[in-house]
Amino acid sequence: MYLDSAKKQEIFGKYGKSNSDTGSCESQIALFSYRIAHLTEHVKANRKDHSTERALVMLVGKRRRLLNYLKDRDIERYRAIIKALGLRK
Repeated sequence: MYLDSAKKQEIFGKYGKSNSDTGSCESQIALFSYRIAHLTEHVKANRKDHSTERALVMLVGKRRRLLNYLKDRDIERYRAIIKALGLRK
């Protein structure tokens, strides 16, 4: 499996407050970004896999909503996570 618990702990430790910080916006956005990158590669290789393409679009929407929430609440945290993940804006 591409995303095991050790990889999740690594992502949460790097972008969240601790390894068990699964609820913060930064850690969720980082996890979604990792999953989006993986699914993007899958969709590029499997053009006719429409269910995965739909899941990818839904994940991008979830990440966008979390980013908008974070931007409204704390602009500095928003800018930091955008810079750390290399996302646009």
